[in-house]
Amino acid sequence: MSSDEISGFFNDDGTRINPELVPKPGLCLTCKKDDDNNPEEDILCILNRADQMHDDGEFQCGAYEKK
Repeated sequence: MSSDEISGFFNDDGTRINPELVPKPGLCLTCKKDDDNNPEEDILCILNRADQMHDDGEFQCGAYEKK
């Protein structure tokens, strides 16, 4: 198994998440953390967005901070 196969983002079922394909809701565009360039925060944001990607409800984020 190569390091590419075991590194990255994965759903609970083991499916790989491509961060480039996770849409960014409008709420994220108005968040201070969207401009921070903090790699750790980016990971949390991507995982939160990926988790809600197929939900029909309004996007929710407990870490949101208005710019």
